[in-house]
Amino acid sequence: MAKKKESPIEKVRIIGIFAHVDAGKTTTSEAILYYTGRIHRAGNIDDGNTQLDFMQQERERGITIMSAATACHWQGRRINIIDTPGHIDFTAEVVRSIRVIDGAVIILCGVGGVEPQTEAVWLHADREQLPRLIFVNKLDRVGSDFQQVLGEVRERLTPNAVPLELPIGSENNFNGVVDLLTQQALIWKAGEDEPTISPIPAEMVEEVTAAREALIDTICETDEALLEQRLEDIEPEGDALRAALRRATIAGQIIPVLCGASRNRIGVQPLLDAIVAYLPAPVDMAPILGHNPLNEEEIIERPDAPESPFCASAFKIVHDPHVGHLTWVRVFSGQLDTGEPLYNPRTGTSERVGRIYRMHGNHREQVSHMEASDVVALVGVKSATTGDTLCDPDHPIVLETFKFPAPVIAVALAPRSTQEREKLHQAVRRLCDEDPTLIQHVDPETGELTLAGMGELHLDVTVDRLRTEFGIIPQVSPPQVSYRETVQKAAQITLTYKKQSGGHGHFAEIVLGIEPLAEDEGEGESVVFVNAAPPADLPRDFWRPTELGVRRALEQGVIAGFAVNNVKVTLLDGRIHEVDSASMDFEIAGGMGARRVVRAAAPTLLEPIMRITINVPEEYVGPVVADIGRRRGLVNAMRVRGNFRSIDGEAPLAEARGYATDLRSMTQGRGTFTLEFKRYAVVPDAIAEEIIKERQAAGKVAER
Repeated sequence: MAKKKESPIEKVRIIGIFAHVDAGKTTTSEAILYYTGRIHRAGNIDDGNTQLDFMQQERERGITIMSAATACHWQGRRINIIDTPGHIDFTAEVVRSIRVIDGAVIILCGVGGVEPQTEAVWLHADREQLPRLIFVNKLDRVGSDFQQVLGEVRERLTPNAVPLELPIGSENNFNGVVDLLTQQALIWKAGEDEPTISPIPAEMVEEVTAAREALIDTICETDEALLEQRLEDIEPEGDALRAALRRATIAGQIIPVLCGASRNRIGVQPLLDAIVAYLPAPVDMAPILGHNPLNEEEIIERPDAPESPFCASAFKIVHDPHVGHLTWVRVFSGQLDTGEPLYNPRTGTSERVGRIYRMHGNHREQVSHMEASDVVALVGVKSATTGDTLCDPDHPIVLETFKFPAPVIAVALAPRSTQEREKLHQAVRRLCDEDPTLIQHVDPETGELTLAGMGELHLDVTVDRLRTEFGIIPQVSPPQVSYRETVQKAAQITLTYKKQSGGHGHFAEIVLGIEPLAEDEGEGESVVFVNAAPPADLPRDFWRPTELGVRRALEQGVIAGFAVNNVKVTLLDGRIHEVDSASMDFEIAGGMGARRVVRAAAPTLLEPIMRITINVPEEYVGPVVADIGRRRGLVNAMRVRGNFRSIDGEAPLAEARGYATDLRSMTQGRGTFTLEFKRYAVVPDAIAEEIIKERQAAGKVAER
């Protein structure tokens, strides 16, 4: 077992690799592992033998579903890599990965350019102020266009994108890149791993000169000393330019853009060079911030160094068939050996680390030590869930937790036999532990199990995992849209709950107010509860039971059995009976009052609106656009991509079910599309009435 750190922290890079589906992310990751000597033969998606896509579902479908970790070395640096899914349904993997890395490589397809998932990842990276590089891949494909993709990046992602390279040749003739700083042409000959350094092709000299001047100007604008040299017509030295480019990349002032074709290994080595040259080491990043578990106002700073008290973030939970519960962590500070305790402030418990593993896909390397900048998996820390902080028991700290989008679609799962019921419930619980965007619900009256997720593919994969990993083949209902309930105006009610049947009776009186939640309230919460009752009228002991009753009622729904969202409920006043009032009375009153105040506040239904991006040949644009209108949708933009058109629009999820079949029919199989959750919007009255009637007839609505 390895014990001590193999790389000083300043020589470590912790990066994530992100891309839209079909941009060539997995192929690029395989090429990186091949060139760094981590593997001796690059895997192939078609052959199902890639290192980082190891799940059966990933190999069958040819897409990444779960994030995977590995590490490799390049130019004396250790690169910890987290490889993430490209499909929008698996957003949870992207969200948690971005929180624990120091830099990102965003891979774009040279044909498809900026896609919806690219924009989603970019927004997450912006929120975390994450330094990043862009790699424009697949420039050997027909229809690829580096300059067009660069223009899309500047228009839709950032104006700070600056190419460090230009492609040599195009489409089938693409065979290398020109390094603008060194003014060298790197040519990859068929079947050879190493490029040949050649003079710049004569026909590119003018283009390269102009691009190089623009690059140097951009770098110098971020550095006063270099800018002075530039104004005096002195060209800064290469080392000074690279150092300034590194600082500007880390600060987000420049986003370097590289290019290649990973399938043919063109441009992968320069990409690795750029990762170690321009993306930050942990010591280049600001210290991680958290707060004291006992005092949220007390901010604690932890430098990313082994000398600091131990602090790590649990970003992924996996149930491994061989070693059991694995907690993946990024160590931000300090160091810890196997057998030493970790404290979880959320649960208030300490657990000893049983084993520490470095991961390479689904392969494990056991080590006895972890320290700042490590990405490892732990055995023995069973209390942790995604987003928990694990720290030194003597120096507790709570890091910011993760926020995940709410599910938008659900299915009902039923066991095929009574004996299989408990096994099914346990398996679903385990999968929900691993994926925070999977939410299970068991109806307390009927026992029906529903599973909600981010899309049909998300749920399809989950059901398939029940079969392959647990041997369970449940009966699955057709996907149902996850509607929400909300209110459209403010309202106030007084609710008195009173029962007398001999002996001690039951009494609780509350005054509740409700109003739509303002956009700047709640910090992502769907229901905000405010205690404003005068303690002289309603003792504090009854506030919490009232809130519990309110929240339970709102979770069950009022008009159609869907959870009430985007509301602020205020407990304004109350009254007790000195003898007959108990906590349970106020919990019951809270539930009854919540249902009554919602009905008084113009309740309505909300439905998920999806961003839909459709790529179709030009001749099919008319029918496709007309069909979007029939689905209560809108077209927001249209872009030209060769002989294809990219239609950017939005439509209710309820109207998009089965769209794959319809689009195939309209375009003779030549159209493709992606769906991404955008927002919730009010359901038209006529449609809402039908939904409510159906839910009431099915017994899905709680009693008044």
